[in-house]
Amino acid sequence: MEAPNDGVVSQRCADQRTPVSLVGPAVPAVIYRAAMASQPDARSYGHVFDDVAEDYECHRPIYPDELLDRACEGIGPGAAVLEIGCGTGQLTRSLLARGLHVTAVEPGQQLIARARDQCNGVGDVQFVNARLEDTSLARAQYSAVFAASAIHWIDPDVSWRKAADAPMDGGSLALISYFGLDDPRSADDQQALRGAMTAIAPELAADWPAYRGLAATLAGVAARRDNLSQVWAWLGGYEIARGYAADLFDDAHIAAVPTQLEHTADELNACWARCRCGQDCHPDSATLSSSKTKPSTSGSDDRSAPAQSPAW
Repeated sequence: MEAPNDGVVSQRCADQRTPVSLVGPAVPAVIYRAAMASQPDARSYGHVFDDVAEDYECHRPIYPDELLDRACEGIGPGAAVLEIGCGTGQLTRSLLARGLHVTAVEPGQQLIARARDQCNGVGDVQFVNARLEDTSLARAQYSAVFAASAIHWIDPDVSWRKAADAPMDGGSLALISYFGLDDPRSADDQQALRGAMTAIAPELAADWPAYRGLAATLAGVAARRDNLSQVWAWLGGYEIARGYAADLFDDAHIAAVPTQLEHTADELNACWARCRCGQDCHPDSATLSSSKTKPSTSGSDDRSAPAQSPAW
């Protein structure tokens, strides 16, 4: 199946006078995400990932180096950074490989155990096994704050303020994730997947978001760029927008790296069974795709766009 658009959004604390953009014109969001159910109840689904930590690590797509290089622009080796919701350490490893000193906050015990194993000997990292809501962070300590497909799982009245307090003067907040893009080449796959969802989980299919084209996505971000929380809420369908966030950060900047991904039926079913939407279905019903799904490949294509895939 065709692939998602990787995105990074960076935004700086509003009291900083000389913001340095980490990325160019941009796109942030959530990995393979359906619209989130009414909050705060939907945030309780975060524990699902810890229950299936091994499968979560195996089936979650990685972020392209090109995108991460853009997110890390202006941050030199040895800089201290904060990562919110490190999961199994996928982004953590990439930050360490760039010579950064990472403090990684993650509430899941199994997830953070895998992150420790994956990052052992890679670089200077301190893991904090706690929710961000329960974590005490020093103010103005970090050159940047990163969150990869994680910020929406946190109480927004905590996450935006802590993300604004943590960076030092000139620091940034970088949000990284995948988005689905509308593209004629993946239209048949999207239609087939939505049909399967309608058959086995009609309530989820009804809430599944429509994909936008790249131009429409960038235009929508530009129209909301003065409030990062509104950008993120619009992109992911989250109830996390807060008006006061416009006073916490400068304007958002976005970078997009359209990427082509294809999955076999088994791979797609594995993703579905281990994601939040799949956990909502009866175990015997968590199968979506047929053997006609294209073989697994990956690559980069400025024109490509993904078929809809399960939510992480």
